Amino acid sequence: MTAETVDDLLTRDLRDDRTALVDATGREFDTHWLCTTSWKAGNFLRHAGVRRDVTVGIVGEGPLPLLAFFGTTLLEGTTQFEPPTDLADADDFRALVAPVAALESGDYALPRGAQRVGYGQQPEEPDIHHFDAGVWSENPAFPPLDVDPETVLLTDGARDVSHEDALEAASEIGESYGLEAGDRVVVRESLADPRAVIAGVLAPMLADGVIVLTGDADETTAERGEYGLSSESVPEPTRIELGDVSLE
Repeated sequence: MTAETVDDLLTRDLRDDRTALVDATGREFDTHWLCTTSWKAGNFLRHAGVRRDVTVGIVGEGPLPLLAFFGTTLLEGTTQFEPPTDLADADDFRALVAPVAALESGDYALPRGAQRVGYGQQPEEPDIHHFDAGVWSENPAFPPLDVDPETVLLTDGARDVSHEDALEAASEIGESYGLEAGDRVVVRESLADPRAVIAGVLAPMLADGVIVLTGDADETTAERGEYGLSSESVPEPTRIELGDVSLE
């Protein structure tokens, strides 16, 4: 598959019953679900002010955080996975998507006007938007997009990565490791590193492969696919080395 921007990986014509995502419990989600629910996530996050030139922090690595990433991407926003807790001086920071318990803990300091978007349990604090309920009730359609490939897709706080650079690096990983349709790539690195998003999420999407999430599951010995993304040894037959992701 070819794509100039990440939204090209979530278009209507790509929806079918092929498995696209597997969560830490082994539950499978098809491309129809991934595309449609990403659109719904984008529509929901729009209400929280997500748009181009703003940053959204995302905490966690399950299906819901991944949907928040795609929703932010569709709105031309920038995602920072696992942002620091002190964000009070980050003027471009618009929303924090995190487990409700983390948001209600008071550990995160956000700039004035930034929105808190929680997933998991029902929030008790009225100013926390409930991501789960909001996404499922949203319109499963999204207006046509014309995203500039130089739009910043990811940041780790020190380095920004555009759609163009991320997809180029993902394509190189797919080619160098020979990723094919149906291949499962197990993400065993934190998405806080943009290279993990590129190799563990975007590369399998470009190859019509499958993203396999491990989340917080404390298991390292069970083989879950053909490839394991990690800087350490993996139980999968082939290890994708994080250092092989080139962003030069």
